[in-house]
Amino acid sequence: MHDAGFLLLSLRPVGGHDGLRRAAARRHGRVLAMSPWRIVALDDADARGQLRDALGCPRVVFTSPAAVQASARLQRLTPKRGQYFFGVGEGTRLALQRAGVADAKAPDRMDSEGLLALPEITTLRRGDAVGLVTAPGGRGEITRQLRARGVQVRRADVYAREAVRIPDARWRLLQQALADATSPIFLALSSGEAFTVLLAQTPPALDKPLRKITVIAASERLATLAREHGFRHIRVAASARPHDVLAATNAA
Repeated sequence: MHDAGFLLLSLRPVGGHDGLRRAAARRHGRVLAMSPWRIVALDDADARGQLRDALGCPRVVFTSPAAVQASARLQRLTPKRGQYFFGVGEGTRLALQRAGVADAKAPDRMDSEGLLALPEITTLRRGDAVGLVTAPGGRGEITRQLRARGVQVRRADVYAREAVRIPDARWRLLQQALADATSPIFLALSSGEAFTVLLAQTPPALDKPLRKITVIAASERLATLAREHGFRHIRVAASARPHDVLAATNAA
């Protein structure tokens, strides 16, 4: 187990760091919130119409807990007989359960590839329809692969990710931690888009030091993305859930 004082950088949306903070505290660590975005729920005619269309499909995929929460504000989530609701990960499945979908499903491998490998998805035929409840820019791989198989994707963008400026004070805290170098520093990576926004905001003086941090990636796809951006110390967690992220920091 790490010595007291290890630092975990969180790229979760504004206000979304509590789970990581609790998990880190149990292992005598702390979290530095580096939110590069905030979640904004959409509530307009387009979002409502898209959601109705998506929820009319025999298979409906929700890409994040935020997608579930935003959808539940727009209408009640009640699967019809023979209809399946899926979360890309366990956190999304649990959010669906909290919204009243008791038999929501999620893959053991909690990423787009795991979702696409589920029997209920692999057996879809040309002309079948899948609802995808997400945000602009989200889960393009699911759409691409399903459409390549002739499956219709009815997409509902029910929330948006709004980029925010990471405060200078957070960068100064990170710079101090990097200069101290007496305790481990990790970066929890569960969103490629958040990662890209973070890198775009990184001060030039921290560009190289940042790449010495150990990245805890929530999937092989995200680990590959980190490598492409020059990070060399990378561990892949079992999922983006806080306890899996912290388990991976111990392995590192």
